[in-house]
Amino acid sequence: MPLNRSDLPEDVLALLAQGTVIPAHPLALNAQRQFDRQRQRALTRYYVDAGAGGLAVGVHTTQFSIRERGLYEPVLRAAMEDRLAWSSRPMVMIAGLCGSTAQARAEAQIAVGLGYHAGLLSLAALAHCSEDELIAHCEAVAQEIPLIGFYLQTVVGGPILSSDFWRRFALIPNVLAIKVAPFNRYRSIDVVRGLVDARAEDRVFLYTGNDDHIVLDLALPFTAMREGQAVSVRFRGGLLGHWSVWTASAAKQLAQIKAELAAHGGALSPELLALDSRVTDCNAAFFDVRNNFHGCIAGCHEVLRRQGLLEGIWCLDPAEGLGAGQSEEIDRIYQAHGDLSDDAFVRENLQRWLS
Repeated sequence: MPLNRSDLPEDVLALLAQGTVIPAHPLALNAQRQFDRQRQRALTRYYVDAGAGGLAVGVHTTQFSIRERGLYEPVLRAAMEDRLAWSSRPMVMIAGLCGSTAQARAEAQIAVGLGYHAGLLSLAALAHCSEDELIAHCEAVAQEIPLIGFYLQTVVGGPILSSDFWRRFALIPNVLAIKVAPFNRYRSIDVVRGLVDARAEDRVFLYTGNDDHIVLDLALPFTAMREGQAVSVRFRGGLLGHWSVWTASAAKQLAQIKAELAAHGGALSPELLALDSRVTDCNAAFFDVRNNFHGCIAGCHEVLRRQGLLEGIWCLDPAEGLGAGQSEEIDRIYQAHGDLSDDAFVRENLQRWLS
């Protein structure tokens, strides 16, 4: 049966509205590049205990090629089963959706059947289409599941989308949120303008996917003009590949940002604002920016490997691995910003998660 936002549990909607940490869930593989069920379970348990408010599964960080390997449904099922078995607290469960309209609708139906609350809709496969065609695609998929829009950066296949596209997208009744991840200030503001023009700022929640400006996206208001009046909106939380690592620290950072905003009427300390550049420096290493994001998945795997959560950094595609000099960059990050890691938290709990 199709799922509408009105069908969602109130505590899940409230969690999404308040803003939370949603890591993009990686895929655990063994040395034969086969699904490592034990390590996948350990990752899910880690995210739950680290304070994540949701999980995004079947997304870019999970590796899109799980679909060609027959792993889409097993990986989504594993995350749902392991999350429910580990904790009864509410969490927002998000399934990645991609491909043609028929494929995205079929994936949405699988996700709904497994109990997922929303679909994160990638438009990369339709980057050649007009905005009219893209909106028709979004409307069709929204008939199956509440949608989270995804402004994906162009370097990994995302199309450039106008503010009018985002206005029309926000007007779709079964839209929940938008993940803003173009890694571009101009395009991020286009989303804000579209949201405000649609008068949907209270219904459609903004989540940052801009791994290059996580802290500032969460800390600063974004303002657009509507009929001569300034309308300010905020990112409620983040849905990030970067948050697949050092997740307990990410949860603490979001809580700190919220606490300072509440205590000081929107003002933040210079120390917290300065955290933005430190987190961005970490992301540059983890996502392999110097090699144009070649090792963006393997880099996150490497951090999880160093912590013991993953056995290795294997990806489904043998050509995907660390970029040139990326391991040394991650070494530098541990030396410069090791206080931002959650290594101690992982050490204390690793054997329990692997059990």
